[in-house]
Amino acid sequence: MALELYLDLFSQPCRSVYIFAKKNNISFDFKKLSLLDGQQYGEDFGKISLIRKVPALRDGDFCLAESIAIMLYLAEKFKTPDFWYPADLQQRARVNEYLSWQHTAIRMHGSKIFWLRLMIPKVMGVEIPEDKMNAALDDLNSSLKLVEEKFLQDRPFIAGDQISLADLVAIVEIMQPVGAGVDVFEGRPKLSAWRDRVQEAIGKELFDEAHQYILGAQESVKSMDSSKMQVFKPKILRLFM
Repeated sequence: MALELYLDLFSQPCRSVYIFAKKNNISFDFKKLSLLDGQQYGEDFGKISLIRKVPALRDGDFCLAESIAIMLYLAEKFKTPDFWYPADLQQRARVNEYLSWQHTAIRMHGSKIFWLRLMIPKVMGVEIPEDKMNAALDDLNSSLKLVEEKFLQDRPFIAGDQISLADLVAIVEIMQPVGAGVDVFEGRPKLSAWRDRVQEAIGKELFDEAHQYILGAQESVKSMDSSKMQVFKPKILRLFM
């Protein structure tokens, strides 16, 4: 049985897994799942992941959830180049530090902007109070400042001179608010230069391929069936409002 990856490229963690597998020429069956359509709650997917989140991996009888765990599994199984998850103690520690931090910082703040700026008002028809939006932007800006001043500093990439899993996870999160029309790179030359280096290391074609759905989100929401999201509306509003 071929390696299977269950992904929705609207999802930041799914994009990181997709890019990592493609960049390292890892052969896999792309099992496309739509979170907005609730396909993660289907009976078949429940056999793959009791967590009912993507990304998810199936390798024969072995199933795995969580993007970081999946990428580390792929790195070890397919012996990907060392720079992704360096053997050097301190470089690996920098990668681990960023991966540990990002869950409750840039991931949370970037996702919140995407929903508050785009999905909730445009698809659900709920107006966002100005103070809510301003507070969310302040949180995002604080996280972006930490990416620049704490995690990048004067280095080309987070762990040093080469791209790593930390940079890959960072870029997909930072691109999420861009999909909602927020130019997070404006006025941030250090972050912009880092993005360009990451894009070059990944390859522009693969970078664009992975991000085409999120960067087209402002257009795609115009034809989105809002009725499908009504079942999730209370949960989403509690989470982001």
